[in-house]
Amino acid sequence: MAGKQAAQAGMSHYDCPPLLFNRHLETIYPALFRTVNNLTQPARRERIATPDEDFLDIDWYESSPSHLVIISHGLEGNSTRAYVTGMARMALQNSWSVLCWNYRGCSGVMNRQRRFYHSGATDDLDTVVQYAIYKGYTSIALIGFSLGGNITLKYLGETSRPGEVKRGVAISAPVHLGSSCDEISKTHNTLYARRFLKSLKEKVRAKSNLIPLPGIDLLPAIRTLRSFDDVFTGPLHGFRDAADYYEKCSSLYYLKGIKVPALLLNAKNDPFLSPRCFPDSGEINNPFITFDFPLRGGHVGFAQFGTHGVYWSEQRTMAFLQDF
Repeated sequence: MAGKQAAQAGMSHYDCPPLLFNRHLETIYPALFRTVNNLTQPARRERIATPDEDFLDIDWYESSPSHLVIISHGLEGNSTRAYVTGMARMALQNSWSVLCWNYRGCSGVMNRQRRFYHSGATDDLDTVVQYAIYKGYTSIALIGFSLGGNITLKYLGETSRPGEVKRGVAISAPVHLGSSCDEISKTHNTLYARRFLKSLKEKVRAKSNLIPLPGIDLLPAIRTLRSFDDVFTGPLHGFRDAADYYEKCSSLYYLKGIKVPALLLNAKNDPFLSPRCFPDSGEINNPFITFDFPLRGGHVGFAQFGTHGVYWSEQRTMAFLQDF
């Protein structure tokens, strides 16, 4: 998987349905209208403990006793979102077991500690990975969407990655957090930014009813995601402010440390991603990484019609994992 090969992979072609004629439709249609019904089994919910006496809720779909896919969702998502269950279905059909995990506060039950989740929370991903290893899985692939893609790549680039983790895939990943936050705050993304901010504010209010939170009096005045990260996400998780959080948690700075095959799948027309989220093999110079940047796809989109509900990103991911 040399640099030349990675550059060739960047030419991968996705045929977008004509009905989805711009990047916003490509993004919104799957989020609002996609359903995933024909999973081979229902999810088995389990709650696992974290080292700081909190918990994570995980959903199991068990098939292989040794090969496991761990799926990480996006900002304010959860393990039941269609993009997660669609990927789970595809993995099950290819004889993988699947573990879909919910970040702290994302499973419908508020977590116990003051902290929530954030784009660099690889400690919680490691808790999930270590639990999977404890359960006997010896070959693990990580798949992350959006925020979960950033967590996945950062984790793969850290020195503490267990040997059982063999591959990783990041889809629609904002690998440079600061410029991506600025991108989503632009006028053409107002609908998305407002929705995310509304959900995050509601979560902070709910948590403040259980645990006093510094800055809660500033919540009504917060109008942007960067301001939210300045007041809450950064300080609650040990960072000075939003800028410090973005700089220390952007997976772009961890890509050179990845030592297992990894795929970064970002659509060039993704409305959330800045130009810095499209590094090339010359910039990173890591033969383990395949950069795949199709022209179309939107954000966590890649819809297909007439394929029995299978999305192109799921096919691309399984093709990447097929020789595992």
